[in-house]
Amino acid sequence: MIKKIIMLGLVCLLSASAYSQRKSLGLNLQSKEDTEVSPIVKEKVDEYARKIDAIIQEEKKLMEAELLTLQAKNLDKAEFDKQKAIVADRFSEKIDQRIEELGFDLDTVIQKQVRYSLLNSDVTSNEELKEKLLKKFRPTKSLDGYISYGIMNLTNSKADNSLDKNLGYAGNFEFGFKFNYQFSRTSPWGLISGIGFSWRTLNIDNNMFIAKDANADVYLANFDKNLSKSKLRTGYIMVPLGVQYNFSRIKNAGMDIQYRDYNKGFKVGANVYGGVKMSTNNIIKGDGISQRERGNYQVSPFIYGGQLTVSYNDFSIFVKKDFGNFFKDGNFENDKALVFGVGLWW
Repeated sequence: MIKKIIMLGLVCLLSASAYSQRKSLGLNLQSKEDTEVSPIVKEKVDEYARKIDAIIQEEKKLMEAELLTLQAKNLDKAEFDKQKAIVADRFSEKIDQRIEELGFDLDTVIQKQVRYSLLNSDVTSNEELKEKLLKKFRPTKSLDGYISYGIMNLTNSKADNSLDKNLGYAGNFEFGFKFNYQFSRTSPWGLISGIGFSWRTLNIDNNMFIAKDANADVYLANFDKNLSKSKLRTGYIMVPLGVQYNFSRIKNAGMDIQYRDYNKGFKVGANVYGGVKMSTNNIIKGDGISQRERGNYQVSPFIYGGQLTVSYNDFSIFVKKDFGNFFKDGNFENDKALVFGVGLWW
């Protein structure tokens, strides 16, 4: 009897949760949000709970009538309690038997809720279930936002020029959208592309700043007072194109359907990228000077290079290297950007 009462309590709790807070079923089926109870499951549980309550109420009335008859015999307290316990046990067994005869199949109800939690709809046949699973676990096609920041260096295969000797901290801030396309439902390989906006900033030390001569060529000039800020910032529109390999294991969705959660787990990607310049700003602040000038500072109008990325779930680290010079037309010759950074997807 105790077992059945516990079951009744669980059933009632499940039914109440469907009407009120729509909480998880308690069968380890939680998703990112609260798990909704299947309408079919809720209906069966409600029906079962009503039948159990009706059985208990019926037997309770019969037991109370029998106890009134027993009480009319004017037995002493000890004998009355003994007879009362016998009656209670007999009705308990009867209730237990009647509940057992209802034939409530908890395993079937759990299976229906599993399917509903997985597919967010009730299915009535294996064919419909397989169709729903194939639709749900298709190859990944996603467009995700990203943001990244990296420390940038200017590498030079020849002797350092004046910029290399006076370059302080340099950085690369970028945000945009990345497109992921998995080649098949279980494939570890996928295509990566997208579009982003990148701002590359050179901070120049030693009271030096970027200047232009009569021929519009750029050079480093010395400011005769103190400079608190000397930056050259260039914005680009960026487009990557490459491949990614996902090391996560293949999962089983049931019905002989397997899939790989392509956006999760440990991943390695390699891509080339190209960029088109938007604008360049020369920012100078210090004693007696404060200017922000947008113009042509001989920064390359197009950039291209390669990138290697290592990711885990939504976090990544990367290294990218330009194949072309940072400046054009021989200005600060052979300086190429090398960036080490971190990124976050959402």
